[in-house]
Amino acid sequence: MHISTKGRYGLRAILDLALHYQERPVTLSAIAARQQLSEGYLEQLMAPLKKAGIVGSSRGAQGGYFLTRDPKEISVGEVFRALEGPLKLTSCVAEEQADECYRKGNCGSAFIWQEIQEAISQILEKYTLADLMARENA
Repeated sequence: MHISTKGRYGLRAILDLALHYQERPVTLSAIAARQQLSEGYLEQLMAPLKKAGIVGSSRGAQGGYFLTRDPKEISVGEVFRALEGPLKLTSCVAEEQADECYRKGNCGSAFIWQEIQEAISQILEKYTLADLMARENA
């Protein structure tokens, strides 16, 4: 399993918004400078986060991006899924529309993939942006 730069950098950008939650909105240039990411790439990351309702934006001289909810109400899993899509360790145990496998009835290993996927999902849902903020500030 590989988490792409989309997931990793997107989580960094969202954490930056959370850390500056009181200063909203936050410009992409400010996030880019603090996180050492390109503004163009950040713009691409904000689109699915905005579509998922995690971030909002405002235009104009005082415009930028902001979290739509308190950081303690946004799970890492919600952010991850907005950026990466549903968790899909293998096609037979995907969170959404698992593929029907011809070996489903007699597969001795499917339970392992299911258990790993559930563990990953539980960890992603366990932590919120507020939890990440606490670690960042420690």
